Amino acid sequence: MENLIALLVAAPLLGAAVLLCGGRRLDRSGHWIGTVLAAVSFVIGVVLFLDMLGRSADDRALHQYLFSWIPVEGFQADIAFQLDQLSMTFVLLITGVGTLIHVYSIAYMEHDERRRRFFGYLNLFLAAMLLLVIADNYLLLYFGWEGVGLASYLLIGFWQHKPSAATAAKKAFLVNRVGDIGLSIAIMLMFTTFGTFAFGPVLSSVGETGEGTLTAIGLMLLLAACGKSAQVPLQSWLGDAMEGPTPVSALIHAATMVTAGVYLIVRSGAIFNAAPNAQLAVVVVGAVTLLFGAIVGCAKDDIKKALAGSTMSQIGYMILAAGLGPIGYVFAIMHLVTHGFFKAGLFLGAGSVMHGMNDEVDMRKYGGLRTYMPVTFVTFGLGYLAIIGFPGLSGFFSKDKIIESAFAKGGAEGWILGGVALLGAAITAFYMTRVMLMTFFGEKRWQPDAEGQPPHPHESPKSMTIPMVILAFGSVFAGGFFSIGDRFLNWLEPVTGYDHGHAPISAATVTGATVVVLLIGVALAWAMYGRRPVPVTAPRGSLLTRAARRDLLQDDFNHVVLVRGGEHLTRSLVYVDHTLVDGVVNGTAASVGGLSGRLRKLQNGYARSYAVSMFGGTAVLIAVTLLMRAV
Repeated sequence: MENLIALLVAAPLLGAAVLLCGGRRLDRSGHWIGTVLAAVSFVIGVVLFLDMLGRSADDRALHQYLFSWIPVEGFQADIAFQLDQLSMTFVLLITGVGTLIHVYSIAYMEHDERRRRFFGYLNLFLAAMLLLVIADNYLLLYFGWEGVGLASYLLIGFWQHKPSAATAAKKAFLVNRVGDIGLSIAIMLMFTTFGTFAFGPVLSSVGETGEGTLTAIGLMLLLAACGKSAQVPLQSWLGDAMEGPTPVSALIHAATMVTAGVYLIVRSGAIFNAAPNAQLAVVVVGAVTLLFGAIVGCAKDDIKKALAGSTMSQIGYMILAAGLGPIGYVFAIMHLVTHGFFKAGLFLGAGSVMHGMNDEVDMRKYGGLRTYMPVTFVTFGLGYLAIIGFPGLSGFFSKDKIIESAFAKGGAEGWILGGVALLGAAITAFYMTRVMLMTFFGEKRWQPDAEGQPPHPHESPKSMTIPMVILAFGSVFAGGFFSIGDRFLNWLEPVTGYDHGHAPISAATVTGATVVVLLIGVALAWAMYGRRPVPVTAPRGSLLTRAARRDLLQDDFNHVVLVRGGEHLTRSLVYVDHTLVDGVVNGTAASVGGLSGRLRKLQNGYARSYAVSMFGGTAVLIAVTLLMRAV
């Protein structure tokens, strides 16, 4: 079975190569080639998963060595794969949800003349993400990490004829480069410390390493995770990434790019467990981001950007859980998987709404769509109930466990983190209810498009609705299935470990509090958007609302601190270079030139001058000789 692991990456990589190099002759069939090869990768993943289930819990890891990339004395870089319970979870999520998004895209991108290229980029995205999660060493993981960044750039800026899309792609690429620097530094520190890049030797040797070194490695890994998973302070690219086609948003936000940071932290759990300061930084980043994204999501009228704020917040929950250590690793991944179902369903639902509303994204121009798009309404509604944590649905089981784990951290830290997680749950219920009410309920607020054409909302074709139905099924049942008999916990524990912690309050109390804050959030949203008409034009709003519309001034902060700060730093360096460095060099040159000019005057061509200088020199030598003898 080990020989099948490489085929997981090879299938979509082949699709990308064929579609991007095959030319226009594949325009009519390219979308089918890309979808079939994505499905082939999923089938291979299922076969490997079934084989893994037949093995004992401690003997499920598979390894495949292909070749040595750089066989140099003292430096060994291998192309090898590792498939264990953690990476298998990601493989099934990436290929399963990715295939559904491919199917959805067949109809969604039907009229795009570059559809073949789009599917080539989708295949490249899957291949890079799969390489990232099945690599058996950090250097190969970095290769997949950069591949994901490249594919995201190509997909976010796919409609490059729109200046906003091109700008968003560059922004995502540049912000992620900052995080990538952190990962590259972490890998270099690992090699100088452990002499290898492989997961096994690195993670098994942390007990023999100083805490300071491990803290530095952990902080650099966290910086990398902040970039890919859009966590504070590298979160500014995520909202702008909505400029890409909606299937791209679903793929990035549900199954691939933003989950990479969570995977990196959980995979490197042994490092963070031995570096409590780095682990604390992970917790702080997750807690801040889950509130940051939730607040931003409350003020967005663009349906995709509201969901983008939701993604930022939900990934914050996962990062928070990962920062709790063995108490939260399992539940971080469990929420990641359930989030993959309902967030992909929500984005595809948003795309379905846009498909029927002339690509309108402003929710203030929706209203009353539930009767025109019944399948979209039901599937989107189930995803909505799942993400707010409605009892019995997937999000309830996974998010509730994260909140329990936060309280189980113990002490004042546990109370603070648990309170933040509960507050985030209340805000989530508010902004997602707001999205639901503004889109599917209330009076019609439809407006003609830029060409004066009024919208004619209708249900999307089956190739779009069937993936939405499947994802809705996962949104409803996945969490309960994982929780029965602690299935998911027993599945991941051999890889991630698990610690029950010491919760100051019972699980039932946490569940009750979660349901209460959920109801409060829903009630507030209903009072503001359900009982009163929604204006087509957004009101001015409070100071917080206006700040949230501008992403809590994150771009302003980056412009002032980084852009202007960088400009001032550059100007200062140029001034120092011109005045100090060039001043010393030019001053030295001028001094030598001046001295040589003066010395040159002695060479005037007159014999009498030369005779006088020779006589003077001889006199000086005689005088010095006489003085030395006298002494």
